[in-house]
Amino acid sequence: MGKQALELGGNTFQFFTRNPRGGKAKEIDKEDTDRLIILMKNNNFAEILAHAPYTLNPCSADEKTREFAFQTMSDDLRRMEYLPNNMYNFHPGSHVGQGVEKGIELISQLLNDVLWEDMSTTVLLETMAGKGSEIGCKFEQLGEIINRVELKNKIGICIDTCHVFDAGYDIKNNLESVLEEFDRIIGIERLKAMHLNDSKNPLGSHKDRHEKIGEGCIGIEAFKNIVTHPVLKNLPCFLETPNELSGYKKEIELLKSF
Repeated sequence: MGKQALELGGNTFQFFTRNPRGGKAKEIDKEDTDRLIILMKNNNFAEILAHAPYTLNPCSADEKTREFAFQTMSDDLRRMEYLPNNMYNFHPGSHVGQGVEKGIELISQLLNDVLWEDMSTTVLLETMAGKGSEIGCKFEQLGEIINRVELKNKIGICIDTCHVFDAGYDIKNNLESVLEEFDRIIGIERLKAMHLNDSKNPLGSHKDRHEKIGEGCIGIEAFKNIVTHPVLKNLPCFLETPNELSGYKKEIELLKSF
């Protein structure tokens, strides 16, 4: 994937640690990971981002689902040490009727169970759109999770532009005020990465449907403001737009042109 990122004009990439719907991960090929580390160093890569499977729900009401979350994240974080000093992103989960407070308690409990002092990976909570009983659509919820985590130096945030817009944060017209609110509630130093996705739906829709850059309700000018903003411009950014490889190449060229 490192070579493919270079072919598309990128200097980082996101990858799933296993099938996005769950299941067993492939065995680690140490020679392959070593070659990737060399390629990244030689081509001035930013940190790369591993993404947990979508089925990982640490705040489920079902004990077996929570156990799957624990086993999967524990395994993923051990495997990430083959690619040291990178990042691991996950969706905080859905409380499925237990309430936000209980959901926050279970998510922070998982993090306290899986993080360890000497790990090199930074674990990122992703901002969510607020579908159903999702946790993480409000900065306050993410901030409260972090407050309850013991090893806070191992935790950060990944802002998904589609998700925060759908959650009601107006990054199109009021980017500065959104970042000020993030800093006040969470701390801007916690912001480690961004998913750059336009949205098929308007502000506050809570839908989470990604669109190609400039073709959705956020719009091209907003993305120009985002990638050139002094606070954001040096963050690793990852595209999750509905595209083929040629489309990603064009989007990377467009964003870099700003």
